[in-house]
Amino acid sequence: MLPLLQEVRACTVCAHALEHGPRPLLAASPRAKLIVIGQAPGRVAHESGVPWNDKSGERLRDWLGVTSETFYDESKVAMMPMGFCYPGTGKWGDLAPRPECAPLWHERLLAEMPAIELTVYVGRYAFEQVFGSEFASVTEASRAFKRLLPGRVVLPHPSPRNNLWLKKNPWFEAEALPALRRAVRRLKLA
Repeated sequence: MLPLLQEVRACTVCAHALEHGPRPLLAASPRAKLIVIGQAPGRVAHESGVPWNDKSGERLRDWLGVTSETFYDESKVAMMPMGFCYPGTGKWGDLAPRPECAPLWHERLLAEMPAIELTVYVGRYAFEQVFGSEFASVTEASRAFKRLLPGRVVLPHPSPRNNLWLKKNPWFEAEALPALRRAVRRLKLA
């Protein structure tokens, strides 16, 4: 897997479109049991070189019920966004992930991770790629956690910008998160 990871981390396919330049961020190992498929790294992650290194990452780790130590152990948790580089900021927040990454890298990377038992799709872009024809929205797919677990689950983006969504959907914290944490505990990552 190391040659493939080196190839991904050296990717410059969409460098022309990245205001801050390419810096592909991902974590992968053939031994990882959990994979987080998110949107794209944010500015803080781009600057630090550490995926989910912000308030959204803190919330995501809490939702999963894992420590930072476990989350950042790539032999346990893989991270593969829809776009591997920070896309920059637009009028309403971060731009959409670059469309080149997922078709170019996802299938090849997943083929190198046979131990994955739970895939966590985070946010609209990951949801649309996999579940767009099955569910009408991230909310609907998140509500289907009982049907999707133990192998898959869809989560809203854990950004503080989604606090209103969390307030409007109390079932998520009351029912979905405990079920997700149970599924994660079954993986015996800690």
